Amino acid sequence: MDIARIEKRIGVRASTDRLWEIIADLPGWDRWNPIETSVEGTIAYGGQISLTETIESLPERRAVARVGEWQPYAQLVWMEKRGLWFRSMRYFEIEELEPGSCIVANGFIFSGLRGEMFFDKHRIRLRHAVDAVAEAWKATAEV
Repeated sequence: MDIARIEKRIGVRASTDRLWEIIADLPGWDRWNPIETSVEGTIAYGGQISLTETIESLPERRAVARVGEWQPYAQLVWMEKRGLWFRSMRYFEIEELEPGSCIVANGFIFSGLRGEMFFDKHRIRLRHAVDAVAEAWKATAEV
């Protein structure tokens, strides 16, 4: 099975504690995340996360996903199955370089025939989305 991935990595002058605090506060995403809002749910393996996704030039949609992986202060991954031929994964990662300095990443992975087609058709919009989320996460953490 082929996959299509788009990711933005960026350096942030903040601690892993601060970066995770922002991610773990799901209702607080409205204050900083430009594409994922009205986020609610539980960060736990198999936990459900519901959110509104607004990506440039695409219709706003309500998504319901399951947490696939998470590690406090390091990673949050959720997966969504959008039919038989379309799966998506959304992830946020934190890697400490030294105390108070990290690399953060966020991205999408699409799989299945329709997932790959969606990626190919909307690659530029998805690039703008992950870039905007990275910049907003950085700006919020460095305050």
